[in-house]
Amino acid sequence: MLSGFKQFILRGNVIDMAVGVVIGAAFGSVVTAFTKDLLTPLIAALVGKPDFSSVSFAIHGSPFPVGDFINAAIAFLLVAAAVYFFVVTPVNALVARMRKAPAPADPTTKKCPECLSEIPIDARRCAHCAQPVAGKAA
Repeated sequence: MLSGFKQFILRGNVIDMAVGVVIGAAFGSVVTAFTKDLLTPLIAALVGKPDFSSVSFAIHGSPFPVGDFINAAIAFLLVAAAVYFFVVTPVNALVARMRKAPAPADPTTKKCPECLSEIPIDARRCAHCAQPVAGKAA
């Protein structure tokens, strides 16, 4: 029973996932600090209100404190934008730069100079018009 658990834990993808979660948590704190310390004050400078937690309304005497939801939604959008622009975009650019296009395959056919039909590259005569065809280049 423990040997199966040991095999599961020592699989490469489980360890990679654990490392990813730890790095993701650390990165989450960095992005949260970036959002809280830089982006939120910037929004406060533009809008004039840094905290929406006091925003609420009432319907028939029932209060709806929507300010915390607005703060959470803004924080989520700022974190998502920071992750997209500072992680996803650079990684996509790096992957695109590292990916090389495969070399084009050698042609297997050529055009007959007389009738312009496709014929095998090694053919000496066209199968359609019986015209002699020179070497491999046409």
